[in-house]
Amino acid sequence: MLNRFFKLKENHTSVRTEILAGITTFMTMAYILAVNPDILSATGMDKNALFTATALSALVATLFMALVAKLPFALAPGMGLNAFFAFTVVLGMGYSWEFALTAVFIEGIIFLILTAFNIRELIVNAIPLSLKHAVSAGIGLFIAFIGLQNAGVVISNDATLVGLGDMGSPAVLVALGGIVLTAVLLALKVKGALLIGIFVATIAGLPFDVTHMPEGNLVDAPPSLSPIFFKFDFSQLFTMDMLIVLFTFLFVDMFDTVGTLVGVSDKAGMLTKDGKVPRAKQALFADSIGTTLGAIFGTSTVTTYVESASGVAEGGRTGLTSLTTAGLFLVALFFAPLFTMVPPAATAAALVLVGFFMMSPILKINFDDYTEAIPAFITILVMPLTYSIAEGIVFGMLSYVFLKLLTGKVKDISVVMIVLAILFILKFFI
Repeated sequence: MLNRFFKLKENHTSVRTEILAGITTFMTMAYILAVNPDILSATGMDKNALFTATALSALVATLFMALVAKLPFALAPGMGLNAFFAFTVVLGMGYSWEFALTAVFIEGIIFLILTAFNIRELIVNAIPLSLKHAVSAGIGLFIAFIGLQNAGVVISNDATLVGLGDMGSPAVLVALGGIVLTAVLLALKVKGALLIGIFVATIAGLPFDVTHMPEGNLVDAPPSLSPIFFKFDFSQLFTMDMLIVLFTFLFVDMFDTVGTLVGVSDKAGMLTKDGKVPRAKQALFADSIGTTLGAIFGTSTVTTYVESASGVAEGGRTGLTSLTTAGLFLVALFFAPLFTMVPPAATAAALVLVGFFMMSPILKINFDDYTEAIPAFITILVMPLTYSIAEGIVFGMLSYVFLKLLTGKVKDISVVMIVLAILFILKFFI
């Protein structure tokens, strides 16, 4: 039944591989169950209710991705978007968290409409193939950077922006040990290498106080959603501030999701011959539904997670991978302490080595054609340096349009690309 529904044989995979991939994806993104409530609670929202909202929104959106889009991608409230929600809209602009949730809810509705009319799919398909390969490589560098940063291997530095962390700290040693172990297992072609690396690093962190054993009961009922459920404020719906907040949510989520879908699909060899993401419309619906329901539950924008690449690296190719991840989010509702004990140092190895895997599409870029190669390079460069998949796509597409126009290769530019370029320029002024 599973084989027939998910077409496992056609995708050259198996039930065991897909389940293992789903577990790996979950383990690399389980941190969101602890981090999202921590960030959003700075607004005064109930932290326990936020845990339930985070897990539920991830569960519903990933389940839709599994059963309708049948793609190996997982979704959850997005990092960056939650920080914008808490620290810019609420703490910075002084609006209530109810106002911010209203903006997220409207964003979800708009995305549902745009997806229904194929506008988001049109944007995905408008990205040139060379930039699609670049997006994969750029995401690779980006998530490897996140892994090193989370583990303290790379830290902020006033003089040079970034610098090397304390190589003698327990967290760094656990992370580096995990990277070496996982790399060796991968070289030996051991199945489940990423998951084994996370597990061993988590255990190794216990005596060094990097991993903390959960306090209290391991199993408990999920906290109530009531303090944040369906708490909207429509009183400032038509203000300029609402428009700016809404535009920012829309823009970042749109291109983060597009970039992740394209990049991970490319790495998995799932793009069609003409460079399109299979069942892109269904995948974008999953994102839209997740955001809309997430706002009702009481959390910030839900987006497709770049950590899905870890499951793809383990061989995940179908919706059975994301179904497994969704199942684990359901389990996590009742075993919260167990899943949130995995430290960032333990997931660093998976993120760094998945970053390595995602670099390979760079070989498909034609470096002899500078109008293709330079925009690809800019895309790859900007993603980790701006800490944003969306900004990498913006600068890549703008440079592509300008180079093609100024070198007389106008035929290479689609109407959609020109419209997007104009919107990107306007975005800088707004």
